[in-house]
Amino acid sequence: MRTIVNRLRRSANRTFGRGAVFVAAVAAVAVFALPGAAHADSYYIGCGDSGTSCQTGTAVEQTEGNCMVSDYAFGSTVMCVKYDGDLVYVYDGRADGYAAMALVETSNGSVHERYCRNNLGYGNWAVCNFDWAEAGSHVASSGYKSNYSYIVTQELWSWTAN
Repeated sequence: MRTIVNRLRRSANRTFGRGAVFVAAVAAVAVFALPGAAHADSYYIGCGDSGTSCQTGTAVEQTEGNCMVSDYAFGSTVMCVKYDGDLVYVYDGRADGYAAMALVETSNGSVHERYCRNNLGYGNWAVCNFDWAEAGSHVASSGYKSNYSYIVTQELWSWTAN
C-alpha cells in the first residue's frame, strides 16, 4: 500500500512540475518576446516622441512638387515635396526589402520631425499629408528604414518660408 501511495505522489509531483515549467515558459514568451501595443506595428522608436509625427503613406500614381533622389547607399529613394499642401511623396527605388522613408525637419512649431513611410515595396509611390509651419527652415531627407530603431537618411535639400 505504501508503494502505491509513493508512486502516486511522485507522479503528481512530476505532473505539477511540468505544468509549472510550461506556465513559466508561456509567461516568459508573453512578456519578453511579443511586442507591446505601443509599437506592435514596429514603425520607428522615435515615433513616440511628442515632437515627431510618423505616417504610413497611401498609394498614389502621380506626384507633385520638387523632387530629388537619394544615393544608392540610401536606398535610391525619391522624395517630392509639394510646399503649398504640405504633401510628401516617397518612391521606393530599390528592391531591397526595406521601407522607403522621407523626413522633413522643421525649426518652427511643436513637431520638428515628420516621417513618411512607403511600405508598398519597390516601384511604388506613397504620399503623406502633413501640416507644418511655413515660416522657418525646413530640411528634406530620404532613405530607408533599417529596423525599428534605425532609419538611414541622406539630406537632399533645404528651404525657408515656402
